[in-house]
Formats: sequence, C-alpha cells, structure tokens
Amino acid sequence: MKPRIIVCGLDRTGYKVLCLLQRQGANVVGIHHQPIHQASAEIIVGDFQSETVLIEAGIGEAHTLILTSADEAQNLAILMQARVLNPTVRIINRLFNTSLGTQLDLTLPDHLTMSVAALAAPIFAFSAMGGQAIGQLRLFQQIWPIYEVFIDDKHPWLGMSLADLWADRRRMLIYYLPTTGNHSHEKAHHDKTNSEKTNLNRDCDLVSAVVEGRRLNQGDHLLVGIQPQVRSNNRSWLFRFLKFMTNLKQLHKQGQAMLLVALSLLLIIALCTIIYTTARQGISVSDALYFSVGMLTGAGGNEQVVEKGGDWLKYLTVVMMLIGTAVIGIWYALLNDFVLGTRLRQVWDSAHIPERNHFIICGLGSVGMQIASHLTNYGYDVLIVERDPHNRFLKSARSMGLPVILDDASLASTLKAAHLETAEGVLVVTNSDTSNLEIALNARGIDPKSRIVLRYDDPHHAAMAQQVFDFDAVLSPSEIAAPAFAASALGGRILGNGIIADKLWVAIATMITPNHPFCGQLVQDAAMESDFVPLYVETAAQTIHGWDLLHARLNAGDVLYLTIPAAHLDQLWRTSYERQALTLNNF
Repeated sequence: MKPRIIVCGLDRTGYKVLCLLQRQGANVVGIHHQPIHQASAEIIVGDFQSETVLIEAGIGEAHTLILTSADEAQNLAILMQARVLNPTVRIINRLFNTSLGTQLDLTLPDHLTMSVAALAAPIFAFSAMGGQAIGQLRLFQQIWPIYEVFIDDKHPWLGMSLADLWADRRRMLIYYLPTTGNHSHEKAHHDKTNSEKTNLNRDCDLVSAVVEGRRLNQGDHLLVGIQPQVRSNNRSWLFRFLKFMTNLKQLHKQGQAMLLVALSLLLIIALCTIIYTTARQGISVSDALYFSVGMLTGAGGNEQVVEKGGDWLKYLTVVMMLIGTAVIGIWYALLNDFVLGTRLRQVWDSAHIPERNHFIICGLGSVGMQIASHLTNYGYDVLIVERDPHNRFLKSARSMGLPVILDDASLASTLKAAHLETAEGVLVVTNSDTSNLEIALNARGIDPKSRIVLRYDDPHHAAMAQQVFDFDAVLSPSEIAAPAFAASALGGRILGNGIIADKLWVAIATMITPNHPFCGQLVQDAAMESDFVPLYVETAAQTIHGWDLLHARLNAGDVLYLTIPAAHLDQLWRTSYERQALTLNNF
C-alpha cells in the first residue's frame, strides 16, 4: 500500500495540492473546516488542530503531513499536535517567516519549510523578463526558468537534432513529447515491460531519443530549462549622486512651509532687536539681538534690556514671547519632519528612481518583495509603488537600496511619476484582485505597449482575465506553488518542478552510495531503465555535462541531478539490481 499523505487546510493552494497528488496516484486525504462540494478526493471535515480529526485522517500511520494554511500560527499548532500523535511523520510546512522556518528545519527531523511567495516570485520575475515560464529549476546556484516549447512550422528548432540541443550547456532538456510515437522506441519499451525490467508507463524516453539522434518535427513539445542571464548594471555612484543633486530642486517645493516659518521667525527677531535698540538709550544692537533670541527661544539672558523699561515694553515682550514660542515650535516640527521624517527620504528615493529600462512593482507584499529580490539579483533596476506608509516590508526594501514611491498605483499620475512609458514592464501584485485589475488597465491606458504581469489569486479567473484583457501574463501564486508542495510530498527535497499534459515532474539530487541502485551503472543505461532525464553529475574532481554525462559511470560519492515524472518516484525508490528495497538519499 502506498504511504498515506494528509493535506491540512484546503484553501486554493491546499486543494490544488490535494488534486495533484490524487492525479499522481498518491494515497491522499484532505482535512478542511467545511465541506467542499464536487470534491472527488477523500476529505474529512473538522477542526485542523483537533486530535480526533487528525486520528480520523490517519495521522498515526501517515507518512507525510502537508500544512497549507496561510495562518502560520495555526500551522505551528497543527505541527505540534501531529508530532505528539506521530513523532516520525514528515511535515511540509507553509511559512513565510524564513527565519522561523530555518530554525524549525534545523531543530525538527523531517521538517521542510516552504513559502508560496518564494515559489511564485521567480515565475513572476521570469514572465516580466520575457517568455511564459511554467516552472523553475535550481541549478548551479541559480534558478532557471522552465519553458514549454511547441515546435510549429516557423520554429527555428524545426528539424534540429535533439542531440544538438542536448550538447548545449545553456539549456537543460527536461521532457520530450513527440507528436507521433517512435515505433522502435515503443517496441523497446514494450520489450522492457514484458521482461519486467520496469513497470513504467511513459510517453517517451528522452535519453533514448537523444541517443538515437531523433529530430524535432512539427507538433513536438519540449520542456527546456534556460540558464538566466544576469544583466550588467553600469549605473555608477557618480551617476546616482548627480541625479540626486538634480532632484534637490524638489526641496524647494517640499520645504516652502518650513522656509516661510523660518523667515517669519527671523522677521520677529529683527523687529524685536530694532524695538529694544530704539526704546532704551545705551542698549547696543548686539545686546538687543542677544536678548531677543534668548526671549523667543526660552533660553533667557540679558534681562536688563527690559527690566528698566516701561510697562508697554514689558507687555510687548510678553506678546513677542508667546508669538515667538509658537513660531519656533512650528519651525522645529517642520524641520524634524523634513530631516528625520519622510520629506528628505522622499527626495532621496526620487533621486534613485530609474528613468528607463526598469521594472515597476505595484504592491510591496510578500510576493512583491520576493520578485524585487529576484529582479535585482539579475541586474535589473526595480521601483516599488506602495500606498501604505506603514508597510512592514518598507524597511527591507530600502535596506536593499530600492526606491519606493508611497502613493496609490491606480492613479495615472503615480504611474507617470514612475516613468511607466520608459519602463521594461509592470508587475501588479497587490493582495486585491480588483485593485490589480484596475492598476493594470490604467497602465495599459497610459502605455498600450507596456509589458504587464498581473497577479490574480483565483486561478480560474486568472485564465479568464488573460483571455479577455490580453495581458502578457496573469498568474496565480497558489497555482504556481501547489506543484512544489505536491512534489515534496512524494519524496525528497525538490530542486524544481513543473507540469505538462497534467503530469507533474520533479527535479532532485541523489547521492550515489555503494548500495544505491545506480552505483556502477552508466548514466545512459540508468536513465533509460528508470525513465529519468539526467541533468549533470558532480564528482569529487569535476562536473559532467552533455554527451560526457551519458557515458559517465556512476560511482559512490557522486551526486546525480535528474528530473523524473512524480508518478514514477516510487519506482525509482524501489529500483535495484537485486530488487531489494533501498532508500534514495536527497539533498
């Protein structure tokens, strides 16, 4: 019997994970606080944290528990209750707090932290940079976008040999779906099935197609990982400083009130100095000025200026003290706001606002912050537009040196101030689907040619918005993240995942041990037998790619990176020379 998997919390992400696991043939059950109509999977209704509900779901014998609720506190409560009932259950926990997640991963055995924002952000970033990425793959300390390539009559790869594509290290071939079957391959596969070498039901063996030198025909499909290019950023500190100096003119507008109050204060001081100098004989201008400033600021000093004066002079001094105190109080408040508050910061942000070839991110939530980080790492200039001055990510964004416009992105004036017409694209990723649509339509009205990537949490409506409004990309974070949760539940630590033709594939790294089923085999033979696609091998001395990879022999201590259909993970786990049950170690 297949291991039991429990999905706890069936919101958009959780329900998608449940359906994916069910389609892959997993033994899965869901827990939700209310019934879900027309659900085909087994669902238990009740309190997530209830001991009775978890026991009814089979927590005692479960292999994996997936916590997909957006409520982190609730996930932690369920985690503790589940570990009390089953100390060995493997837990996949949805958390945005990466610091807490890292500590949990280090403290608890078989605990894996995952974030919807972190999983979805690279796809948003790659879509903004160009192309429709359907997945991601972490290789060589980079995240590679995964694209589905359809070979039509105008595609430059039409007629190209798969062997030529395989040899290019800038690409990683992941999946191959020909428009028509290869009869020799089908026969070989049929022979393998009859001889019980494998029990896999696959569409095509990519490695066999590469070795046979098959060519791409019209109608073929490929999944390809493309190595991302980091764009050089030549904007020097001198350029930024000069731009800051040119933006100092904004200080005149923003500091008008402070300047008027300061002039009023100087006028009062001058008036008092003149009055005291002319009202009393023998009072020097310096003494009168010293007393006037001390009187208005409350510091005092040189009181003999008025002590021997008439009553009218003392009354005048009282009035001047009251007026001066009010004016100085206002001036200090304006000065404090200008220097320590938002005024100077806005001018500094304005100096950093890129004028062209930048990306505008509307909405500084968890997804927006992750997107900004990815685009910055690839060498792009990023501008944030956020309406909430108390947003919890503002400090993080500014610590990264990102300029922020604190204004409503739905206003045309805000988008124009962000230089929309000269930007490379706009990513609209606030937490409101309605606001996102409004901002995106306003951006389209200002610049019809602008590249627009839109967040829409409801995946069904996302597809309709893409069709109706023809944006460059309309993406649902839950739709993007769900396959990663499902893939992680099926086994190991996942390096990447994607979906083609409703089939989930995963990328993993496996350490070759002396008892590993692949130890001593050629990579080519192991790939054909177990229906995986090798990406590269790390040995103690080198990293092996391309044709050398297929002819490399796997030895103990090597690390093999591969992709495989998720439904075949169980078969890979059980494959061995002597048909013994072996464990696959993952990174």
